[in-house]
Amino acid sequence: MTKIFIDGSAGTTGLRIYERLAKRKDLSLIRLPEEIRKDPAARAQALADADIAFLCLPDAAAIEAVALAEGGDTAIIDTSTAHRCAPGWIYGFPELPGKREEIVKSKRIANPGCHASGFIALTAPLVSAGLLSADTTCFCHSLTGYSGGGKSMIAAYEAETRDVLLSAPRQYGLTQQHKHLREMQAISGLKNAPLFCPIVGDFYSGMEVTVMLSADMVNGTAEEIKRIYQDIYREGLVSYRDAADENGFLSAAAFSGRDDMEVSVYGNDDRILLTARYDNLGKGASGSAIQNMNILLGLDETEGLVV
Repeated sequence: MTKIFIDGSAGTTGLRIYERLAKRKDLSLIRLPEEIRKDPAARAQALADADIAFLCLPDAAAIEAVALAEGGDTAIIDTSTAHRCAPGWIYGFPELPGKREEIVKSKRIANPGCHASGFIALTAPLVSAGLLSADTTCFCHSLTGYSGGGKSMIAAYEAETRDVLLSAPRQYGLTQQHKHLREMQAISGLKNAPLFCPIVGDFYSGMEVTVMLSADMVNGTAEEIKRIYQDIYREGLVSYRDAADENGFLSAAAFSGRDDMEVSVYGNDDRILLTARYDNLGKGASGSAIQNMNILLGLDETEGLVV
């Protein structure tokens, strides 16, 4: 039976991974008592005993965990931002061409960021196909549920008495230094980081990422973009959908509780909207991590997931 260790199982992503994996009969979970959960020696032993370890930690702690596991044969799936652009690590977005084959052979997998997942799904195929120049500076708008902010933000939004300002969408990342920008640029093959507008809304989970393109930014048409998505996203948890049936609206909560992603193309050849909808806790976090684990184990990618 495959042995799994979740380092950082008290956080939002770690808890969600644990809850999902605890139901599976093909896995054995290694758990540390609360009093030694952060003890380096105990963590090192758990990492050594595991076949696969999930790191659900802040960046510094994730780097420490990798050092503790050094010399062992444990495969590591890191959900922090620490290794997403690091040499020797595979970016765990299997739907991109060639990534699935790289993941299968890797012991070091960096799980994608939530905002970054949608942006990369929309832009990377277009840069690769030449429809979007690597010199392009993209404009990206991303709407997310408040669970993406972790325990403290969840508590703030769900408090009986809370700040009235939480009842309306709140823009953040105002310095244009969001921690996902580096991977959004690098994995998409772009030379410039996008102009990025993340917004948190008063709903628990769900995400809607939009990339806006004008005709002079695209070396092709909206129909060609659609064909590229249809061709690339035939396998895995990402699929192309021609249009949403929501009376002209597009809800960021449509994929709440799910682990798959829908990409679509709207607008016209003059002004094109590329959209990706998914759950920030699903394909944007724990669902993606479990998908990568399933690939490592040679299982159906959707095992234990909601699609």
